Amino acid sequence: MHPDHADELDLTRRQLLLFADDLQTMVEREKLRRTEVEQAYRELSSSYLRMVRTLAEVVEARDSYTRSHLDRTYQFAMALTRRVAPELTTRAAIGYGYLLHDIGKVGIPDSILNKPGPLTDDEWRVMRTHPVIGVTLVEPLKLLGDAVSIVRSHHERWDGGGYPEGLRGEDIYLPARIFMLADAFDAMTTDRPYRKALPIHVALEEVESHAGSQFDPEVAQAWLALIDELEREGHPLTALSG
Repeated sequence: MHPDHADELDLTRRQLLLFADDLQTMVEREKLRRTEVEQAYRELSSSYLRMVRTLAEVVEARDSYTRSHLDRTYQFAMALTRRVAPELTTRAAIGYGYLLHDIGKVGIPDSILNKPGPLTDDEWRVMRTHPVIGVTLVEPLKLLGDAVSIVRSHHERWDGGGYPEGLRGEDIYLPARIFMLADAFDAMTTDRPYRKALPIHVALEEVESHAGSQFDPEVAQAWLALIDELEREGHPLTALSG
């Protein structure tokens, strides 16, 4: 090889090595930058979730008959979401919606919210405004994203007989359909001032009999299958919140 060519080749090698070093440095810096951003995002998300949970717990504390309802329904809904649409569990807004579903109850009078007996028709009309009140509270918080749709629609029914908009079938946001079942199941299996909790097997029969009317039939079947698995494996229902 001609000496001049050898020198050029050596120079090219050294330039490539320097370029590689510079490139590696850039990659490492970018990784560090990305790590810092991801860490900051995780910390922000964690702080935001704590704020959301605190806000939801403030609402729950007003209702003496539904203590622990918030945590149970959140865990039920997340377990059911993992069955029906696991990709949704990675979206923070879904969890926010499950936690804030009843935020609108801040606008319901205590005389209705804590009434020790069934509500009258007029009282039910007031109670049924809580999803709309909830939307007015959470919609301005842009970080909540799709949580608003859960707050708005978690009392809609598959057959269109729910509220506040009378939505039907797949027009109802899927996480709202999921949460509606989790919420109803918890209500059925929890003591209320005007009735005792239903046994779990009776509540499951109710879910099955109302699949296709009150509940999304696919969501209902997923819930029945999940509870059946828990029972066959000897796990209590509380295992869903473990």
